[in-house]
Amino acid sequence: MASNQQTRPGIGDLAKDTSRGRIGVVMGEVGGRVQIRPIGGGREWDALPRNVKPPSAREELSARLAIRNGNSRGGL
Repeated sequence: MASNQQTRPGIGDLAKDTSRGRIGVVMGEVGGRVQIRPIGGGREWDALPRNVKPPSAREELSARLAIRNGNSRGGL
């Protein structure tokens, strides 16, 4: 029997916070919240575990491209 339940991304995995519509890297869990950092670096934010899902392939590509484009504009 197949399970329809999605597994939540683990530490180091890309994740989407569905309440904010943001994608980042899971850094850990503290106090029942998941800490997520933007994939380009920056300040972490807390998300409720029920709102943390794996991003779709399109969302992941879009997020990675945005970071890459931002780096190229900054001369990196």
